Amino acid sequence: MTGTAFIEAVVDGILTGGVYALMAAGLTLIFGVMDIINIAQGIMVVLGAYLSFELSVHAGIGLLPGLLITVPAMFCLGVAIEFLFMRRLRDQDRTQMSILVTYAVAIVIEGILTAIYGVNYQQLSASYVNSSVHMLGFYLPDIYLIGFGMAVALLVGLYSLLYRTKFGRAVRASLQNRTAADLIGIDVNRVRTISVGIGVAVTAVGGMVFGATNAFNPNTGYDLISRLLAIVILGGMGSIAGAMGAAVFILVINDIVAVWWSPTWAPIVYFVALVIVLSVRPQGLFGRAAVRAQ
Repeated sequence: MTGTAFIEAVVDGILTGGVYALMAAGLTLIFGVMDIINIAQGIMVVLGAYLSFELSVHAGIGLLPGLLITVPAMFCLGVAIEFLFMRRLRDQDRTQMSILVTYAVAIVIEGILTAIYGVNYQQLSASYVNSSVHMLGFYLPDIYLIGFGMAVALLVGLYSLLYRTKFGRAVRASLQNRTAADLIGIDVNRVRTISVGIGVAVTAVGGMVFGATNAFNPNTGYDLISRLLAIVILGGMGSIAGAMGAAVFILVINDIVAVWWSPTWAPIVYFVALVIVLSVRPQGLFGRAAVRAQ
């Protein structure tokens, strides 16, 4: 592997990792607030890609302007799912049952998408999807730079929301001790509902960028959720900064292996890195060893 190829793999990994971090941040936010493992997060990214596809192909709305529609739509979907299904889970077995409930949601969404679009692969298209900029001796697609920029901006915004606002304090109070939060007047159900809505809303942005850089069909959600779960666990469950660090770390290694060895073996990096890190640090790279109060 030449020096230029190595640098290109590292840069590609960083840019792609930012987008994966955005998708994983929604997953870790939902877990952090509600102890719910959202298995449907992968198919929701695919749904976000299909919504962008519909707007661009049939409504003539560009991918970026279309986010003004898809982000609120996905937020409303997240709110509806929390209200109809997640809120009814008992605290004692919330985490275990959430896997079954969100898996059922994923199956329903996948079935609807398959009935509408079939299993043929689609890919989003726009002028900035097919253009690139020359940098460091190689070409970088504009969509990667745009996607990374949006991912960083949204992750910073999400972090600021959690640590610089009254709502963020309510979220962190609910995360640390739900009973105490309820006693001091925090509407825990409202906090949970909004948090799930935000966690699902970010999949609209991730889905648009993913759909512009990868071919997708309704079955793509399975591969995505396995990668997102690996990133969330590796970074530390409930840690947004951890999701960013783990996503960039694992995508850089993934791209280096793809260039240096073989693209066929590159996806295994997710799980090899997961096993190695958890063997040394069970709480993940940025997770805390302490157990939260319930």
